[in-house]
Amino acid sequence: MNNSIVTEFIILGLTQKPELQRVLFIVFLFMYLLAFLGNALIVVAIIYNTTLHTPMYVFLLVLAIVDIICTTSIIPKMLGAMLTSGQSISYGSCMSQLFFFTWSLGAEMVLFTTMAYDRYVAICFPLRYRTIMNDHMCVALLSITMVISVTNSWVHTGLILRLTFCGPNTIDHFFCEIPPLLSLSCSPVRLNEVMVYVADITLAIGDFTLTCISYGFIIAAILRIRTAEGKRKAFSTCSSHLIVVSLYYSPVIYTYIRPASSYSFERDKVIAALYTLVTPTLNPIVYSFRNKEMQTGIQKVFAFLKH
Repeated sequence: MNNSIVTEFIILGLTQKPELQRVLFIVFLFMYLLAFLGNALIVVAIIYNTTLHTPMYVFLLVLAIVDIICTTSIIPKMLGAMLTSGQSISYGSCMSQLFFFTWSLGAEMVLFTTMAYDRYVAICFPLRYRTIMNDHMCVALLSITMVISVTNSWVHTGLILRLTFCGPNTIDHFFCEIPPLLSLSCSPVRLNEVMVYVADITLAIGDFTLTCISYGFIIAAILRIRTAEGKRKAFSTCSSHLIVVSLYYSPVIYTYIRPASSYSFERDKVIAALYTLVTPTLNPIVYSFRNKEMQTGIQKVFAFLKH
């Protein structure tokens, strides 16, 4: 039940310094357009090309959609706040933004693990890959991803809705995230902190551990490859994937494992930018645009558009 007196929040954004705001506006607008267009291109390419209707590309398709939802639910509002030196957001819109961001956060973490498992099966059991990663398995894995992410989002949004916000109503952040909202609550937030901690341990640390284990088996299989060129290409792919995954998990784990009283918003806003914009921008480059089959698929899309 919503007992809040506050009907809207004021989002301060990344910085209150006018000279920095102009530079950051251009940088974040460019990165948002890059993330949005890059992920949208992946979605179109995979849907349009039937040769890409395989488990790996289906997971990439879902990841691209999740990244579009994540960035679009946050960045346009943030850019607006930069232009006006602080922008109001209604209580309902703030809760909606929180729900979609928390959903995308959970979905992305589980998807990284799912994609790592898919690559583990493909590299360690190549002859059995089609049997193991059949349509039923893909549907099951995606269903599990959605159930976990929606449940995670409902729990945290529901717990925030139970809190009372009686003022101040200024969010020292660039979007409605759990930590800054907890710091504004007039009611006890202990249960919220416990559930955030539990989610961080199970979702973030748990998924990161499973992802690393999968890549550990993959690296062990790569070491058995006899050709130096084959090893080089495989290690290059694995290392780039692990860098992106680490860039995502590390700041998420760091942000959500601490109690609300220990947050430093000036520092944490920069950290939050890593998992709200930097990773969604890098995902298309690392997971898709370096892939020859994806490059061919994108070329077919551009060829179709020309005609």
